[in-house]
Amino acid sequence: MRRALISAACAVTTVTALAFPASAAPNPAQTKGEVSEYIVLYKEGVSTGKAHRAVREAGGEIVHENRDVGVATVRSGNPAFVQDAMDERALVGVAHNRIIGQAPKTAKKKSAKVEQLVGTKNGAAALAGKPSKDKEPLADLQWDMKQIHATADGSYKKEPGDKRVLVGVLDTGVDGDHPDIKPNFNRQLSRNFTTDIPADADGNEVDGPCEFKGCVDPNDWDDNDHGTHVASTIASPRNGLGMAGVAPNVSIVNLRVGQDSGYFFTQPTVDGLTYAAKNGIDVVNMSYYVDPWLWNCGNNPADSPQDQLEQRTIATAVQRALDFAHERDVTLIAAAGNERVDYTKTNIDDSSPDFPSVPGEKPYERTIPASCVSMPSEGEHVIPVSSTGPSTRKSYFSSYGNGYVAVAAPGGDKVDTADQRPDDRAGVWAAYPERLAKERGELNPDGTPKTPNIIRSCKGDDCAYYQSIQGTSMASPHAVGVAALIVSKYGKRDRGGLTLDPRAVEGILRGTATAKECPSPRAYEYVWYTLVDGKWVKNTSTQTCEGSKARNGFFGNGIVDALNAVSH
Repeated sequence: MRRALISAACAVTTVTALAFPASAAPNPAQTKGEVSEYIVLYKEGVSTGKAHRAVREAGGEIVHENRDVGVATVRSGNPAFVQDAMDERALVGVAHNRIIGQAPKTAKKKSAKVEQLVGTKNGAAALAGKPSKDKEPLADLQWDMKQIHATADGSYKKEPGDKRVLVGVLDTGVDGDHPDIKPNFNRQLSRNFTTDIPADADGNEVDGPCEFKGCVDPNDWDDNDHGTHVASTIASPRNGLGMAGVAPNVSIVNLRVGQDSGYFFTQPTVDGLTYAAKNGIDVVNMSYYVDPWLWNCGNNPADSPQDQLEQRTIATAVQRALDFAHERDVTLIAAAGNERVDYTKTNIDDSSPDFPSVPGEKPYERTIPASCVSMPSEGEHVIPVSSTGPSTRKSYFSSYGNGYVAVAAPGGDKVDTADQRPDDRAGVWAAYPERLAKERGELNPDGTPKTPNIIRSCKGDDCAYYQSIQGTSMASPHAVGVAALIVSKYGKRDRGGLTLDPRAVEGILRGTATAKECPSPRAYEYVWYTLVDGKWVKNTSTQTCEGSKARNGFFGNGIVDALNAVSH
């Protein structure tokens, strides 16, 4: 995933707890006339007219609204908007998004620390031998598919998936023209719920310059690469080019909710989930957390009253959307996180808020009790997935927690190697947009890759690119692919498609996973080396696995298995 995710299976604070604290003052960083953007939560059951009137009375203007779950984006120049809005009985939550024209004084948010390690080796040279005629050309690189038996002589033969099964990729976008995605890409249903945020008034870059009218990218576009990799793992077809996904015959729907820069905000997430629910999407992948809070705490004394309200609003808004989707037969699967911590325990967070809502706001250190929740992975009805490496050990970076992790799946572990140095062969290979490879200067003049974590596959004159990365973001789509196979195999016809109750999908996914017990000793010490200024530096992390072989904090009910899932 793009950065760490979250955990600790806790109930989201109820809407009745969203009263604004009397001790909170108007935002001192906002002056009269300065326009700010907010997420506003309507009281459940309130009429649209009353909600609109309440927003106007507080001095706000609605610029976007999701009536399905009662969440709106509002702009206001009233510096006391939060207090005034919470005085309105029709409104129950407010989260301050940002002052218009302001942004972090940082470059694009990248996930290189975990997903792309420095000093990796053995990229393109890793291809060994010529694959047999029933394999894709790069199948020998796919240790991940072999681990879950999603292969030519495994699940592909038993159940390759059904085109009527729709998988929504809630991410940074999908390159719908990538040759190893295009055959399974549903352009008609795909949507972009984001608007690019260009440089601010001071020239600080967020998403970069607007490339299209209105700063809205097309629904087949990915300026980040994350969403394209996820989509490929789920459903790259068997077409004699590159590699195949877990479910090579199902359909991919791009539900873009992430910015080019890798931020994921509340309104796009809510909109993507409700759209999925209303348009027959069967399974969704969510490899991210909703910014700006890694964990949302309703009453953490480390947070100001206004920040507490903001976090409660975000958690409740996203949970409403998750409920809406679950009730309409959408199976919800998410990455468990890359923080390498137990999310059922007390943790320390020094990364939030990662996107300032007011000038000068910076992340600060706070103690996070297990009652805090990260969204969407800790939301109700969501299936969190931890990551495994080639040896089937839990990946060194993967977060965990007994009662939090549902299942495990291959997500890569580039230091799961004999010498504990990064090796691209231990990452997950999947599609990479050629346009980005060119823009980033990663290709030679003849089109061959310059870097070891990129590889090219050609079929005649058609060539496609793939990259090796790691993360729980890469684990989640493997589980999503298996879930899509389950719907393909056992789903019932519904309005021209197939459908299956998410509870049944989860039951089969968990019940057919390969159980894996905790390591011995349970306090497992990970050791790995990273290249810093030309020198190898040793890293260690001790992580403790709790639970039984049937279910534990590292693997949940076990490592998902595509063949078992369609054979039971």
